[in-house]
Amino acid sequence: MAMKPQVVKDYISRALPDAEIVLEALINDGEHYKVTVTAEAFRGLTRVSQHQLVMNAFEGRLGTELHALSIITKLPD
Repeated sequence: MAMKPQVVKDYISRALPDAEIVLEALINDGEHYKVTVTAEAFRGLTRVSQHQLVMNAFEGRLGTELHALSIITKLPD
């Protein structure tokens, strides 16, 4: 089942309101995306914890409604 790009961004924005989100379709099928999320909320967290914050934003929809999401997390400059 496909997920529109704005919906992907909306899920992340709700979980991380201060985040800058750059989304790229890896394949134009609505199921494979690469996202770069820059947020102050990541400060002091391990990379795994940062990625978990992003993944948890989807409330269990990863692997079902959204098949694949490559995640890059960053701290603001």
